[in-house]
Amino acid sequence: MDRYAVMGNPIAHSKSPMIHHLFAEQTNQTLSYEAILVEIDNFNQAVTDFSDNNGKGLNITVPFKQDAWQLASQRTARAELAGAVNTLSWINGQWHGDNTDGVGLMHDLIHNHNIMLRDKRVLILGAGGAVRGILSPLISEQPKSVVIANRTVTKAETLASLFSDTGNVSASAYQDLSEPFDLVINGTAASLQGELPPVPEHCISETTDCYDMMYASDPTPFMHWAGKLGASKCMDGLGMLVEQAAESFFIWRQVRPQTQSVIKTVRQKLLSP
Repeated sequence: MDRYAVMGNPIAHSKSPMIHHLFAEQTNQTLSYEAILVEIDNFNQAVTDFSDNNGKGLNITVPFKQDAWQLASQRTARAELAGAVNTLSWINGQWHGDNTDGVGLMHDLIHNHNIMLRDKRVLILGAGGAVRGILSPLISEQPKSVVIANRTVTKAETLASLFSDTGNVSASAYQDLSEPFDLVINGTAASLQGELPPVPEHCISETTDCYDMMYASDPTPFMHWAGKLGASKCMDGLGMLVEQAAESFFIWRQVRPQTQSVIKTVRQKLLSP
């Protein structure tokens, strides 16, 4: 049986095994999928051991996405731009690397929430690896402008310069943001600590859609904050999680699963005690 897995540290919380089992059941694919806890300094050996035991594909999560990028013998253009790999495929004795995070977010915004990005003013909060991973697919949707805001402005400036030749991308300090946006994406991990990025309230209007790349059983602090300010829509990243998984599944199995029912099932699991 073809083996697949997600590797990370920590990993016990991962919803990926449930998601991929639902995909396999839906598409009549015979495979196994597990979560593997990897010691911080043992990633390459863990991947080698996996491929030696009929491993066909891996999802990679924190903190190993850069390690997976280094390990991949071949990388897709979007993985190159992301500087990180979250999907490894074992093909002809080599690991091929891809990054499905950005396309997962775009699928969730466009197909699940009916939010089009063309000619929109987009604000992205944070300038870490998660944000870098979504920028290329986001810019390809031709927004009017993309502003990256970060506590350390130099990090936002570095990221903006990397993508400046692909669209209208700029950097800003939080306190220098001066107008409402059409879409605000929280790409920081602040929600995991129950915190909020220091984004000015005037960035949100009644026509602003707000998206937190994090998810939880309850609305995140960012979603609460945006909702109180009257944002048009407040969404979390659960759909992105399922959509990026669906893209990985398609890469591995050449069949694209339907995601709506899986998002609903995972949401119900989150809400159940």
